[in-house]
Amino acid sequence: MKFLFELMMSFFKIGAFTLGGGYAMVPLIQEEVVEKKGWIDESEFLNIIAIAQSAPGPIAINTAVFTGYRLKGISGAVFATLGAVLPSFLIILIVATFFLSVKDSAVVKRAFMGIRPAVVALIVYSVVRLVKSNDVKGYAFIIPLLACLGIVLFNLHPILIIVLAAISGIIKTIVRGEDMGE
Repeated sequence: MKFLFELMMSFFKIGAFTLGGGYAMVPLIQEEVVEKKGWIDESEFLNIIAIAQSAPGPIAINTAVFTGYRLKGISGAVFATLGAVLPSFLIILIVATFFLSVKDSAVVKRAFMGIRPAVVALIVYSVVRLVKSNDVKGYAFIIPLLACLGIVLFNLHPILIIVLAAISGIIKTIVRGEDMGE
């Protein structure tokens, strides 16, 4: 029970102090569960992010679910998810209570304009860090590049990109004669 509470508090802390949504939370989750706590390694974290990104729903919540489940099964998933969700719920509840009275405030509008570049920086930082830590090159470099071009130039739907990337990974494994495991 002590570990479940620690898990919940870790995700609660991340959720309480991250602005910008799930992608901005990824580097903080990585720092907490990989580097600080050592609960999972870099490679496994990247797999969790890939699964969380592919599954429906917010990436931060999906990451909490997968990380919690990996560490303590269903109870771990529940506690990690509660930790990730509760700060947002409480903050939105408080903001909603006062938002109507300050929504037209110039100070509030300027604060949100100032936050946007910081969120972009956090997302870019997360991507660069994941690329560096997983030695992305060759095939692992070409697929994200093609996926990005497909989305930007041809307006392909992200689900189609995910399906095509999964198919390319299976084909690569078969062509190389690698073991596909179970």
